[in-house]
Amino acid sequence: MPGEPDRDHVPDGCGTFRFDRREFAGSLGDLGTLLPIAIGLVVINGLDPTAVFLCVGLFYVLSGLYFRITVPVQPMKVIGAYAIARVLAPIEISSAGLLLGVLLLVLALSGTIKLVGRLVPKSCVRGVQLTTGILLFTQGVRFILGTSSLQAARGAAEPFLSVATLGPLPIGIVLGCVAVLLILLLLDNRYAPAALVVVVLGAGSGLVLGAWKGLSVFELGLHLPAVVPYGWPTLSDMALALTALALPQLPMTLGNAVVAQADLTREYFGPACSRRMSFRALALSMGLANLVVAFFGGMPLCHGAGGLAAHYRFGARSAGSNLMIGGVFVLIALVFGDQAIALLSLLPFSVLGALLLFAGAQLAMTILDIDQRADMFVIVAMLGASLVTNLGIGFGLGLVLAYLFKSGRFRP
Repeated sequence: MPGEPDRDHVPDGCGTFRFDRREFAGSLGDLGTLLPIAIGLVVINGLDPTAVFLCVGLFYVLSGLYFRITVPVQPMKVIGAYAIARVLAPIEISSAGLLLGVLLLVLALSGTIKLVGRLVPKSCVRGVQLTTGILLFTQGVRFILGTSSLQAARGAAEPFLSVATLGPLPIGIVLGCVAVLLILLLLDNRYAPAALVVVVLGAGSGLVLGAWKGLSVFELGLHLPAVVPYGWPTLSDMALALTALALPQLPMTLGNAVVAQADLTREYFGPACSRRMSFRALALSMGLANLVVAFFGGMPLCHGAGGLAAHYRFGARSAGSNLMIGGVFVLIALVFGDQAIALLSLLPFSVLGALLLFAGAQLAMTILDIDQRADMFVIVAMLGASLVTNLGIGFGLGLVLAYLFKSGRFRP
């Protein structure tokens, strides 16, 4: 059944590091979330690509070494989307990461994060997972159609390709549909993993269709990020980062990257193999990571249930997937530096969109274990509220409804 863990491939115990094509394919499953926001923050907002991709790679590696199962690394979506839409300065984005790092560490070290986890009902967890899944799915569709905010800002559906159409059809729709068909055909193929095949063929299509032009300016060498590259934030920088970025992001991070992430890990891997994935450990992991990210000028990072669903759906079962994809990003950052975007831009947005479609569907299917009317009402209400506002508001509404129904005074 879609959405249920594949028990045959769950590691027998924690601490496994597998290095095979299925693990590598699984490690690529969340590129549809990671790369578009990373590319947007570099190209539109001016973040240092060396810092962005080096921090991503190190966070992948260190998370895998500590948690010892596949662990997603994602950009903080509220911050990324708002920063790209408003073309915010790098110092404001970096300040938001610093503030969130501090807030998450306070919640973890004070023990408050455990209270948050205990107070969140299962229906709210499933509501976060369904909403995130639907958002990923719809974003995938936008990437294929060429209507996402990032593509609109670049003025083209496939801004790095020199071919816009294939006959009467936009090239993005053609590539996206081919990628979706390939994923459907290879989704459970152990010898030709879907994500690996799609990423390789997608990069090949980028080469053939003109994205290779960016490769002509490569200057290989050892590239290191600068320390505090954007200077120290002013009070106005911190005020904007707190009100417009950090506070709107925090509820989504707590709901999706802490509570929902821990819950989905237990569902996929069982309590023994997910024992390190506690609310406190996740908050500490993200808090420490974002302090480092802010210091070097990268993009704010988190974990997330959507990323885990993507890695799992495409074959990742061990921390080996983290070490492989993390090593790739570290290598890209150190060797290619500022030209990393040209290399990663070989992947058309429509191909990344196809990966997002299946990652979103996998995560949304977690609601299949809900059989109570009241719980389903909470989930649907969270979805509706989140789609017209944001996930933080939807999460708050879900908590209120869940406790109203729990009191016995109200019935849906």
